[in-house]
Amino acid sequence: MHLWIICLVLLWANNVQCYGSNSFGLASGEAIRIGLITDDSTDGIRQTFEHAISVVNSDLSVPLAGETEQVAFGDSMQAFSQLCRLMQNGVGAVFGPAAKHTAAHLLNACDAKDIPFIYPHLSWSPQSDGFNLHPHPEDIAHALYDIITQFEWSRFIFCYESAEYLTILDHLMTLYGIKGPVIKVMRYDLNLNGNYKSVLRRVRKSEDNRIVVVGSTEGVAEFLRQAQQVGIMNEDYTYLVGNLDLHTYELEEYKYSEANITGLRMFDPDKKEVRQLIETLQQALGESEPTNNGSSPITLAMALTYDAVRVIAETTNFLPYQPQQLNCSERHDNVQPDGSTFRNYMRSLEILEKTITGRIFFRGNIRKGFSFDVIELQTVGLVKVGTWEEGKEFQFNRPPQITNFNDNEENSLVNKTFKVLISVPNKPYASLVESINTLIGNSQYEGYGIDLIKELAEKLGFNFTFHNGGNDYGSFNKTTNMTTGMLKEIVEGHAELAITDITITSEREEAIDFSIPFMNLGIAILYLKPQKAEPALFSFMDPFSKEVWLYLGIAYLGVSLCLFVIGRLSPSEWDNPYPCIEEPEELENQFTISNSWWFATGALLQQGSEIAPKSLSTRTISAIWWFFTLIMVSSYTANLAAFLTIENPSSSIDSVEDLAENKDDVQYGAKRTGSTRNFFLTSEEEIYMKMNAYLSNNPAFLTETNQDGVDMVKAGTKFAFLMESTSIEYNTVRECNLKKIGEALDEKGYGIAMPKNWPYRDKFNNALLELQEQGVLARLKNKWWNEIGAGVCSVPFCDALAEEFKIVVSFAENERALKSAQSVYSRSRNSSQSIESLQMDSDNDDTVPEDD
Repeated sequence: MHLWIICLVLLWANNVQCYGSNSFGLASGEAIRIGLITDDSTDGIRQTFEHAISVVNSDLSVPLAGETEQVAFGDSMQAFSQLCRLMQNGVGAVFGPAAKHTAAHLLNACDAKDIPFIYPHLSWSPQSDGFNLHPHPEDIAHALYDIITQFEWSRFIFCYESAEYLTILDHLMTLYGIKGPVIKVMRYDLNLNGNYKSVLRRVRKSEDNRIVVVGSTEGVAEFLRQAQQVGIMNEDYTYLVGNLDLHTYELEEYKYSEANITGLRMFDPDKKEVRQLIETLQQALGESEPTNNGSSPITLAMALTYDAVRVIAETTNFLPYQPQQLNCSERHDNVQPDGSTFRNYMRSLEILEKTITGRIFFRGNIRKGFSFDVIELQTVGLVKVGTWEEGKEFQFNRPPQITNFNDNEENSLVNKTFKVLISVPNKPYASLVESINTLIGNSQYEGYGIDLIKELAEKLGFNFTFHNGGNDYGSFNKTTNMTTGMLKEIVEGHAELAITDITITSEREEAIDFSIPFMNLGIAILYLKPQKAEPALFSFMDPFSKEVWLYLGIAYLGVSLCLFVIGRLSPSEWDNPYPCIEEPEELENQFTISNSWWFATGALLQQGSEIAPKSLSTRTISAIWWFFTLIMVSSYTANLAAFLTIENPSSSIDSVEDLAENKDDVQYGAKRTGSTRNFFLTSEEEIYMKMNAYLSNNPAFLTETNQDGVDMVKAGTKFAFLMESTSIEYNTVRECNLKKIGEALDEKGYGIAMPKNWPYRDKFNNALLELQEQGVLARLKNKWWNEIGAGVCSVPFCDALAEEFKIVVSFAENERALKSAQSVYSRSRNSSQSIESLQMDSDNDDTVPEDD
């Protein structure tokens, strides 16, 4: 029996993870248990939790022991189940997960049992009874207010992720009162799908270029990344980030875009406690060595978790605490003895040292007494430019500009040789040189990408060899961790660079790195220009509508019949056919039915006839008909001239909506692989999902290359092709019957692909920025898009022959005019010389002496 009980105890011990400073086998009576319920998939919170316990236990007589439970993000039922398990194990405090709804649910359960509940994120309610070290929204708003005041902004855009961040705006508006700057408020996560580009496009079109961004760590990081794709991450825009994890973002690609990014952080990355935690994470999780650029892998949640463990440890030094095992069932009203007292005592402490986020002090339920480092992004990384403290006037205190001395011989590109992948043929980026001579090596290639690499090589001093990487630019499969195409060549080390129309995407950036974009673009539609219709047999009737022609015919018949009837009734229209006979047996009338039609026809065609009305009635009808025909013929002539000189052919499709609906049976396709196809595969917008289904159901419309798609459009079989706007621009200036339909569907950029964490990436980014500032990139694009091979359209032979004939005739006329002018000038010059000579002769005659 005793052996069976011992087995049960051992099994129970194996199911619970305990962490202490001295050993992992501490009994419940020897340690105070604290629990962690985490939904962090990176395991960083758990490692921080364990590290903090091991650090504080060195100063405690009664050590702490930690128990960790992993739950799925947002799964409140699973989290509550794990909370019950921790209560049954006798934990004295619980650290909550990052999912706020789950944490709120657990907070209510812990309050009911008087168990201190610690959560490290923005407080959702000022009346919350949980223990929270995160700064209150009011303090964040106050810090933003002081920075904006120093910036002297008169207007800005406030971008927020969800409704909970409006509390920051509320406090900010309270600080401004009625006399504040103009604030335009935008929610950037409108569709709750992580696509913010529609809002960012509105920001780009707005007159405001100063932006305050608040939101979650992941949301704000994605906001900045998509802002760069939309083209508003440059020197014209200033960003003030209200999220306190800016130091953890991947900011490398923004450093050289000259964008002004300012933010806040709660701790110095060089602090001793931070360095010790980073060393622990490196050993446990294999985190990369942090670079000395102001960044840190330690998130605010990790730092607050560390400090919360320190607060619990300090509280146990002053207040004995012996947590009891509890049953979380509603039928049991048992609570944790001294639990509320312990929580209140935690808020009464003031801790000044051995924390990551600085001084810990509470005023009620809200933490006070802390400070923010105000940081700015510069080319060397994040640089501290000031310190914000509550109750003190904030002033910027920027340090002198730091010079980066990393350009040593080991990091130099001089005389290094790189293998550069290109896609051939792929005009205008790379193609074979057309020459009668046999070319080898780099000299056999030409194009925009070739010239760009040559410009970079001239600036940085490296050598290069081009290799054809094919049409498959490559993709990265997250499930299998496999790459294809050019990406595979770079990942496996077979090449260092790839330059072509390869798009920067988040999927590709998980496997490789990209330079800053050297060209911005978007997906657009390539289609045939509206063609002039073939002349129809009855095209002369186009100036009038069918109704007008019908009414005109009815009027013609009516007038003819009226003339016939009135002519019969009018005595003046009856004539003697035989003037020699005074009283003939028969009289004749000129307005027979045929003559009446002929008279009306002659008037309608403005030709007249030999028939002349005699009576007042017929003359009145004729005058009205003549006036009517005058107006109709004049209108017809004017409209006919317009129809012959002006044509407005209409296109079958005018937008992506028309294309999605297959208007006029227009089919469409795209390149089989690449970012364009991936855009439709991953899009969550209904219209693009419908187009993706169409493309998937019609694989014949998916081409291997963009040129194949262009050829299908030129075939004129009601086919449209989806491709990058820059490629469309290149083709439309060479094929006069092609045009771009509608606006771009998205915004993205082309970049130079390179290995992950390549040491020369910064040098390439700097060089690209210099080329952009010097106008070299614009000159290269103009050369390969608008100069070489541009403006060459196929013209029919007859039209070309007529044009050549006009040029020859014009040249001949000009030549005759020049010869005529030359001959007149010559004659006038000779005439003047003769007159002068005559005058000289006459003068000579006068001077001859007379004979004696």
